Amino acid sequence: MIKKAFFGFGKPKLRYSIVGNYEKESLEDIPLPSIAYLSVRDTFERVDELAIRLGDRVRTGQKLKLTVKSLHPFVSPVTGTIKSMLPQTRYSGEPSTSVAIEVMEDVWDEEFRMTAKTPSTRVVQDFLGSLPGQLELGSLLGLQPPLKTFVINGMDQDLLVTTNQIALKMGADHFRRGAEILKSIGGAERILLLVSSELAPEVQNSGLEVRVMDPAYPSMLPRLVMKSVFSKEVPAGKECETMGVGFINAEAVVSLGKAFAQFQVPVHKLFTVIRKNGSLVHGRARIGTPVKDVLLALQIGTAHGDGVVLGGPMTGRALLSDETPVLYDTDAVMVQDREEIVRSSDTHCVNCGECVRACPAHIPVNMLIRFLENGMWEDAVNRYDLLSCVECGLCSYVCPARIPLFQHIMLGKHEFARTKRMEEAHA
Repeated sequence: MIKKAFFGFGKPKLRYSIVGNYEKESLEDIPLPSIAYLSVRDTFERVDELAIRLGDRVRTGQKLKLTVKSLHPFVSPVTGTIKSMLPQTRYSGEPSTSVAIEVMEDVWDEEFRMTAKTPSTRVVQDFLGSLPGQLELGSLLGLQPPLKTFVINGMDQDLLVTTNQIALKMGADHFRRGAEILKSIGGAERILLLVSSELAPEVQNSGLEVRVMDPAYPSMLPRLVMKSVFSKEVPAGKECETMGVGFINAEAVVSLGKAFAQFQVPVHKLFTVIRKNGSLVHGRARIGTPVKDVLLALQIGTAHGDGVVLGGPMTGRALLSDETPVLYDTDAVMVQDREEIVRSSDTHCVNCGECVRACPAHIPVNMLIRFLENGMWEDAVNRYDLLSCVECGLCSYVCPARIPLFQHIMLGKHEFARTKRMEEAHA
């Protein structure tokens, strides 16, 4: 467990966790929850806009739409009765709707089984647009022109998280099938699999181009992979997709292969649980399961002041409620003892330069934070390269003043994007 902020010259030497021998029996299956919570991208203003209503019965794997005119269908991961539909704001600031379903015994919907005889882009977008491990697979496959390269992450992006490695080890056969489907419907000229040296022998027969990666953090972040593997720098404010490269997690590829092998929409999420003492356990839960149910099943207790984080120690986000559900992109749940939490401070920058030395994007973070603290978003972008941040969290980790630099940066990016959207809407 990362306990203290790093202070010293040069960059901190942090390493990703690598899975060695793994026994399937060590995977903990979390029981079905009594209530499942889904986060739906759409919103509604009037009841007569809704395509689903309170009291409606839904089936496991059933394709649903929140509103009659919705462009974003979603799939129910459980069978049950819709109990509530409430507005919510996602961590990114995007408005959405929380749909609560009172869970019953599974009754599988048959529509996917009837249409999934032959894999196609349309079937994937309709039923598998979000897959365990990949929230936006449908968007990647729908880009025009198609992406030239798919990069499959066989490692995880944050420290202590080993979800993708476990997915590869557990689902080797489904992974190979998923890679074949991705190759046939994705239109990409090249598919590259990134793994650790320990996993490389196990994936040599995958039929993919395999690249062994240095497990030094934060080498697995997409923008850094673009530089180390493709010798390309992603321009500030742009995404890797604009350069023809899409990143997909190995768990999503396993889920894709499993979906067409079993003719069922994948409804379970694999994740790493990081206990208070830093030890790891791997869990598998139905999508929509509240985090409190996960901790209860794993007998992980929490007390007042303890922290629960979705994600790893570098880029995870603290939960406001333990009813927050496990979703398609929940790769880790981390529990922190209150005595071990590094508390943030409102101290002003002491100009030590540690953040600048640690930054892999060479951003002058010590100057950037001055503009972010004062809400000067455009100056932060135009003068101090806010949009070049790769979102690794090293700046916060090394800061001796314990300024929450990473959170300031994420807020700045969100506010700048929101301002631009408002300007475009009123242009």
